[in-house]
Amino acid sequence: MDFDLTDVIDVLHAAARSVGAEVASPWFYLQLGLILAGAGISLALGAAIRARIDMTSLGMGWPAPLRLFMRVLVGSASTAMFALLMRIARTIMVASTWPSRSYLLSISAKLAFAWLVILLVTSVIRNTFLVRLVSLSAWLVAALSILGELDPVIDALDSVAIMVGGLRLTPLLLIKLTVLLAVALWFTNIASKFVESRITQTSDLTPSLQVLLIKIIRLALMAFAVTVVMSAVGINLSALAIFSGAAGVGIGFGLQKIIANFISGIILLADKSVKPGDLVTIGDATGRINEMKTRYISVAAGDGREFLIPNEDLVTQKVVNWTYTDKNTLVKVTFGTNYDADPRLVCKLAVDIAAAAPRAIKSKPPNCLLVEFAEAGMKFSLTFWIADPDGMDNVKSEVMLSLWDAFKREGIQVPYPVRELRVRGGALPVETMVDATT
Repeated sequence: MDFDLTDVIDVLHAAARSVGAEVASPWFYLQLGLILAGAGISLALGAAIRARIDMTSLGMGWPAPLRLFMRVLVGSASTAMFALLMRIARTIMVASTWPSRSYLLSISAKLAFAWLVILLVTSVIRNTFLVRLVSLSAWLVAALSILGELDPVIDALDSVAIMVGGLRLTPLLLIKLTVLLAVALWFTNIASKFVESRITQTSDLTPSLQVLLIKIIRLALMAFAVTVVMSAVGINLSALAIFSGAAGVGIGFGLQKIIANFISGIILLADKSVKPGDLVTIGDATGRINEMKTRYISVAAGDGREFLIPNEDLVTQKVVNWTYTDKNTLVKVTFGTNYDADPRLVCKLAVDIAAAAPRAIKSKPPNCLLVEFAEAGMKFSLTFWIADPDGMDNVKSEVMLSLWDAFKREGIQVPYPVRELRVRGGALPVETMVDATT
């Protein structure tokens, strides 16, 4: 660690002497009064401007960037008026006395103008926390630069260092790395969203291939951004080799499930066994695949539930994909009749009812088979095809209700269990219930 405390103390002493000399001058209090008066006037004028301008209708019909610029400018009217008033007061003071006697007015005008520019620039950022962080950081740097203290502060932050292997870590390096990495990842997010919108609009690519390309491009952009930022701040990537062993051990023990799910997700996207929009059954979960994430897939059930299933389960467990190669689905309805019914008539009625179903595929005729002579009656199996497995239970219910109506109309009865009790060797004893009160 290299740290020179004497230099820091000298800088603090010089700053204290400069501030003390400035406060002792009567012109300091005149400038302070003008600053306070300008602040009050600018606040009143800004409130009046915002009250007279309708922010919702401002710039309607203008290009989006210009409309956003005007709305931010009107919202920051107080800051703009304060910068303008300080500039006017500075001009008057320079014309009437020495320029050094209006130093605070110049600083106030520059700081207000810098804050106004920062507000306009950060208006494109949607995250409120990120806007505040970037605004305060940028204004702090601008204030130090305006006051002429930016270089001493940079030197002080760079004077404290910790050697880690061949890497020299300083507060200045960490600040640069954090700021540049945040900016790079922000631009990476914008670029990935733009590429994602272009890929999703391409009809030549399957949904699974679209998701795979989006994930690969996003990871590649993030890796490229991190590499560029580290090189920009002067970090040699070979100096981080000391951490590769620890990272490998951490991945091997603590992150094995995450890595397994990630690799499984890549495999699923590559082999196209499942894709967004497929109707699948995984264990007890049945529904449409809504999204395919890096770690899991989202399966939306028809009752409002949404199952988040790890990608590893889709690779290692049995998965029923109802729409893997063909969306046509075979619907099977089993029913029975008593032995008084004509089985040929029953099959004909069932085939006619299935063929008349609205969702039945006309090119694939239904079929009805007599499958068993059971103890209680005859059992039949009716099969027909529908074009989509969605709502298969509803289709079965409609067909069974139509069968019930047809059986009622033709006098065909549905069998039900009948038990006969035969008593041999006399009658059953009858117990007489006696009321306890008698």
